[in-house]
Amino acid sequence: MQRRKFIKKALTGLPVILLTPTILGGCSKKEDNINPSDKTVVVIGAGISGLAAAKKLTEKGFTVVVLEAQDKVGGRLRTNNTLGVAFDEGASWIHGMDGNPLTTLAQEAGMTTAETVDDQADACYDMGGVLRSPSVYTTAEATLYNILDTLMNSGNANQSFETVFNSLYPGYATDRLWQFFLSTYITFDTGDLNKVSSLLYNEGEEFGGIEKIATNGFDTIPKYLANGLNIQLNQRVSKIDYSSSKIKITHNGLEREADYVLVSVPLGVLKANSIQFTPALPIAKQTAIQKIGMNCVNKFLLTWNLPFWDNTQYIVYTPNIKDRFNYFVNVNKYNPSANALMTFAYAEYARQSETLSDAQIISEIMVHLKDIYGNGIPNPTNMVRTKWQSNENSFGAYSYTAIETEMRHFDDLAEAIDDALFFAGEHTNADYFSTAHGAYLSGIREADKIIQLL
Repeated sequence: MQRRKFIKKALTGLPVILLTPTILGGCSKKEDNINPSDKTVVVIGAGISGLAAAKKLTEKGFTVVVLEAQDKVGGRLRTNNTLGVAFDEGASWIHGMDGNPLTTLAQEAGMTTAETVDDQADACYDMGGVLRSPSVYTTAEATLYNILDTLMNSGNANQSFETVFNSLYPGYATDRLWQFFLSTYITFDTGDLNKVSSLLYNEGEEFGGIEKIATNGFDTIPKYLANGLNIQLNQRVSKIDYSSSKIKITHNGLEREADYVLVSVPLGVLKANSIQFTPALPIAKQTAIQKIGMNCVNKFLLTWNLPFWDNTQYIVYTPNIKDRFNYFVNVNKYNPSANALMTFAYAEYARQSETLSDAQIISEIMVHLKDIYGNGIPNPTNMVRTKWQSNENSFGAYSYTAIETEMRHFDDLAEAIDDALFFAGEHTNADYFSTAHGAYLSGIREADKIIQLL
């Protein structure tokens, strides 16, 4: 699955973005001479951004405490191994291996990976199990790239991608193959089609190179970063008082003080006002929290005793209803003994899916698979799933550019307050929002800010 695949196509041939040593965690001479042992930093959230910052600050000699609301580190980098298959509930892929800081980090962490090759056109099914010609698929895909190159020229700050697209291409709006492309190429990569900005849908940078999926769990990275850190689990922060020189943090009814606080909770948690800030956050930051969108993508892993599906990396199905179970990842391609398929639900249907029982979800998925492969195929032996919208530790999957979003809003979220209260996370990275590598780079960025204060 190539996140923002259309952007990647557009950037083909451009030079790889070079990252400075500071961004990647290198040390300047000034940093080597500091003595910060009397400074305490509290990091709120043990996701990849918080852990990246905590690791660098600890190595520089700061006293660092990480407070994590869940019972393990990783945040949205969570791996479920209950079915004997590494099921990454959040991030699964390293998107672009060239220059990506996660490439080296994954190797250091012991992550094993496999390249996923896009060959969807070899197994694209319409309703009734009709196999589409690869040329039909690739022609439509090429047309989509051309449209995405120009649609923003007709965009409007007050109109969604869906509104503008449907007005320009009404024939595609009801075409099942086009509904698939809009669902998996736009909604999956950004957010709700009726809320995505028609001007900013293709904002964000991409690293070049191939895509690789984690085969033994993306959580190898947060576990590696967490090694040696002072992390306190099951500690839910409810209040941050930064009205005086020492910041007071309330968690589980207890209060502690710090010189600096780094807030690395997801945007959804900020939107839910789960943490009370005293004084209230600046208006610019409150506005950014409100205006940037928060997408929901849920993932479902199903296992069988034996495979019955095509031996391709991806299996496409184009039903009448969009955004649900129209894309299947063949896990056997990189884990031959898994006998598993992974599928997805996006945006509003992803949120609705969280109200359905496992049996109801399996039934809906099997309707699609039986339409492709016939009624004789067996039901799965097991299923595991995500419920990101109702998860109080995230309230969604990742940020996106909604209708009222302005790119400066990402920078507003990254802005420190009084050189004391700092913010990290994918939603604070205007170049790489909605990605794990964007979150990681934001943590390094904020650690550097704190280091430069001494």
